Amino acid sequence: MLQRIFERYRGFLRNLKAVYVLNNALNYRYLKHNREHYRRLGVRKSVLAPIGSADFRQRSTTDLPWLDQPDALARLEAHPDFQRFPSTWQAKLRQFVTEGYLVLEQFYTVEETDALRAEIDRLLGAGAVGFNYTGRKIFNIHEKSALANERFFRHPELLRLLAFLLGKPVVPFQSLSFIQGSEQRAHSDSIHMSTEPPGYLIATWTALEDCTEDSGPLFYYPGSHRLPYVTTADYPSGNTRLTLGQHSNRHYEDHVAALIEQHGLKKQLHLARRGDVLIWHANLLHGGSPIARPGATRRSMVCHYFARGVFCYHEISQRPAIIKEA
Repeated sequence: MLQRIFERYRGFLRNLKAVYVLNNALNYRYLKHNREHYRRLGVRKSVLAPIGSADFRQRSTTDLPWLDQPDALARLEAHPDFQRFPSTWQAKLRQFVTEGYLVLEQFYTVEETDALRAEIDRLLGAGAVGFNYTGRKIFNIHEKSALANERFFRHPELLRLLAFLLGKPVVPFQSLSFIQGSEQRAHSDSIHMSTEPPGYLIATWTALEDCTEDSGPLFYYPGSHRLPYVTTADYPSGNTRLTLGQHSNRHYEDHVAALIEQHGLKKQLHLARRGDVLIWHANLLHGGSPIARPGATRRSMVCHYFARGVFCYHEISQRPAIIKEA
């Protein structure tokens, strides 16, 4: 219940670490397994306490996902399962290594996307789900819809592909549904949904309608996933022992904007067709373009997945991830 209220709340309590500790206590059954992770990582604090990358004695630089290794392309070609993918998918897998994303065109049919759109509208109309404090995101519609859960959030073929990309089985974590584009500045998911070792998060973005340049399309920076992971130590977060910095996210996005300029990264728009599925790397810089046509929609569903067996947390809000496996 506290989590539901907090999704819609945008006041000063969001900056108090004690509020997150209380929420952690209410969800202790989902966090107690982290004690083993803490022992392995040398973290000496309660599993209910705030947590971030600064708490790790030394971040892993070797146990990274297999496709993040320097010889990733050679490993990919040599993997026995690689040859089982269609040749068109093999090219996409190579692209994931080099550019940090791939697109499965028309993975879903018009009938499937129409069914999910109708389901989202029905749940919104019934008050069963609602937008969070941003006014754009609907969290975890899969918890209210068997269709969203079974055909989109836990699609067996997608789960197998994601597990192949990460080299570990994946655990579905959360879903976000959008009616309009996010208009969010460039960012990496790894600051919001973090892992130790780094890189063991992956995301899917499913277009529920055709996207146009004036509807606020998704954008990304190919190859940006190879940049170093940004943590709260890399920008003025404003965090203290008791509070989170009020403008931490803005300062983070300013830092990312500077990185984009420094490295001369080139923005690419994702003008998706209905049914397309975009899969991106945890560290790929991406965001939402401004909506140029008032009232334009960009219906979509985003799903995030952690790899099994790694420690999962939220670097920007300094809290452990609460993963409720079905």
